[in-house]
Amino acid sequence: MLPNDIDLSSYIDHALLDPAASNEQVDHACEEADRFSFASLCVYPCNVKRATERLLKTKVEICTVIGFPSGATTSNVKLYEAMEAVENGATELDVVINFGWLKTGQTNLLHQDIAQICEESGKPVKAILELSLLTPDEQELAAEVCMDAGVAFLKTGTGWAGGATVEMVKFLKEISRGKVGVKASGGIRTREQAIALLNAGATRLGTSYGVAIAREKS
Repeated sequence: MLPNDIDLSSYIDHALLDPAASNEQVDHACEEADRFSFASLCVYPCNVKRATERLLKTKVEICTVIGFPSGATTSNVKLYEAMEAVENGATELDVVINFGWLKTGQTNLLHQDIAQICEESGKPVKAILELSLLTPDEQELAAEVCMDAGVAFLKTGTGWAGGATVEMVKFLKEISRGKVGVKASGGIRTREQAIALLNAGATRLGTSYGVAIAREKS
């Protein structure tokens, strides 16, 4: 169990995933990420280069989302998006899996989709599983395929189909057997929620409420 007074900043992927975010908002998010020493700043691919330039001399990782939020773009498009993001400075990639392939048993395509990004980018990949849309069997299959493909993290979801729960995190911790990290994302707005998810096994927290959580007293 984590102590109540623990500094949560190093667990937080500070998210700015508003499609209408302005340059000024990106700059402000960069300042916040640096000030609070968050693990990463997570932005859309179009904002990666700007964020990279502003966080160049800091320890904050530059995270971006690939195939977000549907996961239904082609493998070639996902790979191009990932490689362009890396070229622009991204150091972590949160990749949405193809749910159609998972649900129709095309696990070979799903595996290839994720594995080529892991291999060619050379960056840590967090597979976004959108657990709330999957059956228990599909959840387990998705996790196993993505781990075999070489991901560094299993992520509960995009946040667009419901928030992360303690039960989701416990499942991912159990299925991962300590081989990869677990990222909880969606609906995390308070320090109490954050600590509960970390105690359940999360190693990263994706949230746009990072500043509020970091400032909240234990």
